[in-house]
Amino acid sequence: MLKIASELKGYEIIAMDGRLGAVSDFLFDDTTWKIRWLVDETGGWLSEDKVLIHAMAIGQADDVHQRLAVNLMTEAVRNSPAIGQDEPVSRQFESSPYGYYGWDPLWAGRCFGGGAIAAPLVAPPLSGFMMAPARPHGGGHDPHLRSCAAVTGYHVHGSDHDVGHIAGFLLDDRDWTVRYLIVDTHNWWPGDHVLLAPAAVSAIDWSGREVRVMVTRAQVQSSPPWPREVAISSEYERRLYAHYDWPGYAW
Repeated sequence: MLKIASELKGYEIIAMDGRLGAVSDFLFDDTTWKIRWLVDETGGWLSEDKVLIHAMAIGQADDVHQRLAVNLMTEAVRNSPAIGQDEPVSRQFESSPYGYYGWDPLWAGRCFGGGAIAAPLVAPPLSGFMMAPARPHGGGHDPHLRSCAAVTGYHVHGSDHDVGHIAGFLLDDRDWTVRYLIVDTHNWWPGDHVLLAPAAVSAIDWSGREVRVMVTRAQVQSSPPWPREVAISSEYERRLYAHYDWPGYAW
């Protein structure tokens, strides 16, 4: 089911034997559009303010009770590597939690309540356009691992004009991928919000706080409206992909 990342913030994180804290953020890889880490705000039960929980351990969100179950024991998280308040997450830092938990850094699905569940097909980048590599940061930090909260607010520039800014992310909690970017268009068009698939993204300029997409302003203006009040149907997704002529998606 699709979830707005920001609306999951504050959900209780429930381990197999107790409460771990609350959802603070999600970290995603902009080359695969998969969530890599859940940031757990521990709420004082640990000496560290925040720790990382890999997406392999996360179950589906419980919206009724505003909870997110993880397939871990509290003691495992208590001894896990912590994340600094302002420290960028790097591949070098990631190696500690991967090694600690014995997780596969290249996971393609999730393990929860049984065996691994294969991920559905994620649409590739538009033909001829690949994600431009971001400039490496000092200290070997991975430029492709990013925070959903931090990228919210980035400007979105289409192939001809600006089309808005990132208002959030729709996550699929079956396999913890970024399914859609939510784009707010109100600064140029009295519409509301439209959805763009990662297939539309050609580059991300981290220093300029800009996401570049291969769609025109006219396409955005005539895009099927986002039915925020109801669950997104496969019919809506087919219409959306057909409108932008994106590569097919496995429904």
